[in-house]
Amino acid sequence: MTYPPYQWTEDPSRVAFEGPVDLAALPTRPGSKEGKATLRAALETEVAAIAQRQRLLWAHDTHALLLVFQGMDAAGKDSTIRHVLSGVNPAGCRVRAFEAPSRVELDHDFLWRHQLELPRRGRIGVFNRSHYEEVLVVRVHPELLANARLRSRRMLDDIWTRRFRSIRGWERHLADNGTVILKFFLHLSKDEQRERLLRRLDRPDKRWKFDPRDLTERTRWDEYQAAWADVLQETSRPWAPWYAIPADDKPAMRLSVAQIVRRTLDRLDLSWPNPLDDVALAAARATLNAD
Repeated sequence: MTYPPYQWTEDPSRVAFEGPVDLAALPTRPGSKEGKATLRAALETEVAAIAQRQRLLWAHDTHALLLVFQGMDAAGKDSTIRHVLSGVNPAGCRVRAFEAPSRVELDHDFLWRHQLELPRRGRIGVFNRSHYEEVLVVRVHPELLANARLRSRRMLDDIWTRRFRSIRGWERHLADNGTVILKFFLHLSKDEQRERLLRRLDRPDKRWKFDPRDLTERTRWDEYQAAWADVLQETSRPWAPWYAIPADDKPAMRLSVAQIVRRTLDRLDLSWPNPLDDVALAAARATLNAD
């Protein structure tokens, strides 16, 4: 099937469009066995390239880039964002970490607060957790729906089907109006999560990140995996593709994300704007030389 006019970045981690998703069949470890030094050197090259293309994105002022990061606890969202975007001008990039919605936010539809945080043209926006929490955490904990005061049967019947439809339509609207969307599911194994949570307990410099609620959520691992399979199947589309990045190896994961971001920026065919014609350029140069 073709999907004009959308052009996505192809990658082995891209989740199929409109096809069934078997989460257990998706790898949590990379296929290659590159050493850490090689991976880090390659990441530095990609980071420098992303920084240069971000300046071009800003100058071209036609597209915005929205990066969505999701994953189980300890999947490495924060560190991946930090490493991949370390060279980007902070003025052209904003990271938004969404926590539990406020009372004001709950008085609006579930996409409202995310709409307010979208990047402007020429900027990179990052959602560290996102609108997808409303079809993940809330699905595993449906009692949270009471906070949004969705009390009528009309609001609650087939709510997940309708929320998926809303997300697909919203993301397509954004893509049709210049926002390029990349969504990264950092696919962590349960064993690796256990090791990372233990390291948080063992290391004083990481202990502050430990939340006892992580253990409670871990007991519902299978429910989250089922919810994730539905999310990927229902919302990976050409205008907003999901990439299921193997997350058990952090250096390889960061490089994979960086490569997809850089290749996506390359596909935008950006160019440096030239607001001056030859006559205006010569006149400006003559004015400055005569000063």
